[in-house]
Amino acid sequence: MSRPPSSSKTNGSLKASAADVAKVASAAAASASATAPSKPVAEGRAEGQCGPEEHARRARQTTVSDDQLDRAAAIFRAAGDLSRLKLLYRLCDGEWCVTELADAAGVGLSTVSQQLRLLRSERIVARRRAGKHIFYSLADAHVSDLIQSAIEHAAEGHAHDHKHDD
Repeated sequence: MSRPPSSSKTNGSLKASAADVAKVASAAAASASATAPSKPVAEGRAEGQCGPEEHARRARQTTVSDDQLDRAAAIFRAAGDLSRLKLLYRLCDGEWCVTELADAAGVGLSTVSQQLRLLRSERIVARRRAGKHIFYSLADAHVSDLIQSAIEHAAEGHAHDHKHDD
């Protein structure tokens, strides 16, 4: 252990020289670095940021193209409107006539037709004509699963919030 810095007593107070203070600070820093494990920070990376070498590689069996992701985003945008989501939820129960959907939503036929046209253009719903009637249904089980899972997830509230998330 090093000797404490020399001091001189002036007017009843201790006074240390700047060189003595620097020696003590240097010794304290050396002592702290000797006891604390050091983690080198990679060049170009701020402290606290991790790099790919610190994580296990995540390999997927299949890859997803940008076109597939664009298509999925378009599906979410189309289904993301509240009135269209209500239509989709009703269609989870099976096929509905446009008139039935308009009555259930409390809006005009033209409004529902426009919403269904957009959903059909994204291949979320399918239509079938029977005489003067046009019936709509969900395009397939994937769409039904997606809608029902989203609604179930929303019903869970904040049960999945994590206390450690920022």
